[in-house]
Amino acid sequence: MSFSSTETVSGLTLGIGVLDDIFAGFEFGDFVVLYGHDILNMSFSLAVRCQLPAKHGGLGSPVVFIDGGNSFNPYLLAKIARECNLEYAPVLEKIYVSRVFTAYQFSSLILEKLDDFLKCKKAKLLIISDIVRFYRDIPKYEAKEIFSKTCIKLSEIAADKKTIVIVNFFHDDRYRNFFDILSQRATVLVRLRKKEGILSFALEKHLKVKPFIINFPTDYASLTSFMGV
Repeated sequence: MSFSSTETVSGLTLGIGVLDDIFAGFEFGDFVVLYGHDILNMSFSLAVRCQLPAKHGGLGSPVVFIDGGNSFNPYLLAKIARECNLEYAPVLEKIYVSRVFTAYQFSSLILEKLDDFLKCKKAKLLIISDIVRFYRDIPKYEAKEIFSKTCIKLSEIAADKKTIVIVNFFHDDRYRNFFDILSQRATVLVRLRKKEGILSFALEKHLKVKPFIINFPTDYASLTSFMGV
């Protein structure tokens, strides 16, 4: 286990004791990219934790979840809610899910409608799952242009410091160019890796905290095994 951090941040904590001791979580203005293993589990846990009061590391806020890969799992969210001693029905009601099926739908939602929707729902956390899924279905030059505009818009939403933006990127060499565009815009880059019973959390980029890696020796199936209030 090795780590090194400087300033702490305040906002949405991860709810993992040993990790929270050195990394205070995500704050307003963060444009976070998660990639690697178990990123969906972490995102679902953060969607639940976001609804906790500030004294428990949450934001006391609803969540907007844009589902690009049909990955939204209400059963897992209900399980996490119960582990946080929350009633699962009210938790699910405060997660506003929008599904998209093409790159054009996704880009239109981000560029034209998202600002008003976040404001209407008073959501302080935006989660985007499988952000590049549909871009392989359109010409490369067009995909790169639209994707770049989308990433710029997401960074602007985060920069308003009213919302935490978290993007899930399912790493694949076919999308390396998209990852490069996204990671350049991101203010926070986190890689999760699971191998041979070791789960690693690597903070690779942050404006206030030095990069670090922390390892969890575990026989558990997922990161949510560690997460709680």
